[in-house]
Amino acid sequence: MLTRWRFPKTIQWIINLFIIYLCIFTGFRIITLICFKPVAIRMSELVPSFWLGLQYDLRWIGIVLLPIACISLFPKFSPFYSERCKKGWAIYLAVVTLLLLFFFGADFGHFAYVNTRLNASALNFAEDAKISFEMLWQSYPMVWIFLALLGAVGMMAWMFSKTHVSVEERNINIHKFSYNRRWHTAAILLLCWFLFGFLALTPLRWRDAFLLNDNFKSYLALNPLQNFFTTLQFRKQLMDEGQAKKYYPVISDFLQLNKTGAPANGYERTINPGSRSLESQPNIVLVICESFSMYKSSMSGNPLNSTPFFNELSTQGIFFDRCFSPTFGTARGVFATLTGIPDVQLSKFSSRNPEALNQYSIINNFEGYDKFYFLGGSSDFNNFRGLVSSINDVHIYEEGKFASPKLNVWGISDKNLFLEADKVMKLQKKPFFTIIQTSDNHRPYSIPEEDKDFVTHTLSVEELHKYGFESLAEFNAFCYTDYCYNKFIDAAKQSPYFDNTIFVFMGDHGVEGNAYEMYPTAWTDQRLNDEHIPLLFYAPALLVPQKIITTVSQIDVLPTLAGMIHQPYINKTLGRDLLHASTKENAAFIIHHDEGKIGIVNDDYFYIKNLWISQEELVPVRNDAPLLTPQQTDSVKRHLSQLTSAMYETAKWMLVHNHGK
Repeated sequence: MLTRWRFPKTIQWIINLFIIYLCIFTGFRIITLICFKPVAIRMSELVPSFWLGLQYDLRWIGIVLLPIACISLFPKFSPFYSERCKKGWAIYLAVVTLLLLFFFGADFGHFAYVNTRLNASALNFAEDAKISFEMLWQSYPMVWIFLALLGAVGMMAWMFSKTHVSVEERNINIHKFSYNRRWHTAAILLLCWFLFGFLALTPLRWRDAFLLNDNFKSYLALNPLQNFFTTLQFRKQLMDEGQAKKYYPVISDFLQLNKTGAPANGYERTINPGSRSLESQPNIVLVICESFSMYKSSMSGNPLNSTPFFNELSTQGIFFDRCFSPTFGTARGVFATLTGIPDVQLSKFSSRNPEALNQYSIINNFEGYDKFYFLGGSSDFNNFRGLVSSINDVHIYEEGKFASPKLNVWGISDKNLFLEADKVMKLQKKPFFTIIQTSDNHRPYSIPEEDKDFVTHTLSVEELHKYGFESLAEFNAFCYTDYCYNKFIDAAKQSPYFDNTIFVFMGDHGVEGNAYEMYPTAWTDQRLNDEHIPLLFYAPALLVPQKIITTVSQIDVLPTLAGMIHQPYINKTLGRDLLHASTKENAAFIIHHDEGKIGIVNDDYFYIKNLWISQEELVPVRNDAPLLTPQQTDSVKRHLSQLTSAMYETAKWMLVHNHGK
């Protein structure tokens, strides 16, 4: 048919290439649908995602094919002009296809790992290439993945060559129309239309995907190339002091500052919690627990009972069952904990931003304390060393300083990390503030052979998925963390420091998954699982046990600790003392960087709006949340919208202005 219309051979070949690439792009979208579609979404609801996805795909196919169409306007560069040109374009297509398949493969793994499309945030891990590659190597069959990638590129190269030969054979006696510039010009204009937005009157934008108002629908529409290259622009922190000033009255009211002034001096307050009621300065042990997602734990009522020891421990201390990290990610969680600032920088961890290092930390107000930081692996990962070094005279214990054997890419096992820390703390003569950052509850989900008394479990895939676990390996790793906490507390109880120590256990972040059986739908549908974490202050000899069900944030931990031991301190950030300060409103700030969503969760509702488009939503976080009239709904939205923007803009300002020891 193409010869009947007398298309030039180059244009015929471009049409064949277009069909091949369209099949590749569409095929990966279908695979994403099959592997990751939430049960609650009907297929009919995904038609807009496929239509918008087709437009994104046409844009990137146009980017691939436009050089062939443009350069072939000059006959001597046509792939049909000479054998040399044919080989040159074959190499171009092979390289482009390798990159495309690499992006699609990386995107598939990224989606399976964190349930978002590949984006510029992935470059955070490229900065720790060796550790990141080791994690991938130990978690996935990388040899087979590389072989499959090379095989797919080889197959594509064969198809490109085959279509070239087919066009030659169909046109063996046709030369007259081989370089008809009108057809080339028409092809170029059509491909440029693909770049603009096919059948669209306005330019196709990345943010259009988020108008679909559902994370999965948006990500199904986007392809990894569009998502990755668009989000590169967000790796540079943009701070607007004018916006911070604008929202200062909102923040001042929220934090009960009772001050007026510009952001440069208006946030700082000196806190004197009162005279010490304890005979000596209690030691502090802050355990930052990897991926300690509340809904997966026994404390949520999850019937799989993955953390029976910690569940019992939570009844013996001050337990907050509605604590939220500001966002997903270990680097961001550690940053928020140590600084009291949500890490709102998009597509780049603030621990990797030189302007955001040397942060002021309340830990430095714990005078007379020796400071320790324990990590089973390397503190160079995510530049934890640079962040932790903002703590005065901190002693860092990491991979290479332990007698225990290395377990995997993350270093020694959590059990051995706890026991190594215990050995150091036993020797201390002065009060100490110790941070222990765990790693085992993370791919590759290794469990040491030496821990013979740890009992692994066997559960059906259906039961695991029903209660929020993606695999048996993940479930057993989660159970292993509970085993490690048990070993640590048992060892600590035999140590002289135990009775005068406050242990704090807190997740660095949660993990998205199916929590319908444990919590209202907002936890799953709005991804609150990513942020909902346990928070426990445990000190049997010092603290009266209680369970607190009000909403709190990870950024509140250090002020609460200082207030708990009556330690005077200077607070220059957004954290609050949860037990002693007057709190006007229970609320935690949430940001989902990849979707550009920011919001506030409080005791009744979760308010979300989008940075890129005019979109907001208010959903209940309790089954018995008060029913609101339309007028009340509008009023709540206005208030939470103001508070959300105030927290976001203030955190942006603080990231680069909270310097000092």
